[in-house]
Amino acid sequence: MLLSKLAGDRAPLPPRHPLKAVLVAALGGFLAIATVAGLSDWLVTALTLGSFGASCVLVFGYPDAPFSQPRNVIVGHAASSLIGLLCLHALGPHWWSAGIATGCAIAFMMATRTVHPPAGSNPVIVFLTQPGWQFLLLPTLLGAVCIVVVALIFNNLTREARYPKYW
Repeated sequence: MLLSKLAGDRAPLPPRHPLKAVLVAALGGFLAIATVAGLSDWLVTALTLGSFGASCVLVFGYPDAPFSQPRNVIVGHAASSLIGLLCLHALGPHWWSAGIATGCAIAFMMATRTVHPPAGSNPVIVFLTQPGWQFLLLPTLLGAVCIVVVALIFNNLTREARYPKYW
């Protein structure tokens, strides 16, 4: 039974994206990460997270998806980092506490309708780097807000559809 499920549904691949959509999404991702990295240099502090690259895939490649909406990006990143920090400081830097933090971040995002899949990696980043509480503000919150601001401007200048779909 399990082995037959591993074969999948044999559904067709999704259709290719038009070249223009691919290039526009790539440009949006470039602008967002360049903005965050440039601000990082200007402030002489780290503002980039690996999860921000994945956030750009969503907000520029799939801006209409629920996972790509500003509330999901900002709350998802902030809550997941906060949960990671709380678990790290309350439970210590153990393999099992990293698992608890990630599971709790997923549950929180689902319960609050703020699921942003890239933010699910933030507790892992917290446990790998073991930062102080300032991690919640810099890079997490400021970086997520920068991505959303770039997405708000860029997506509304380059698309017919409005971004965001909701707040």
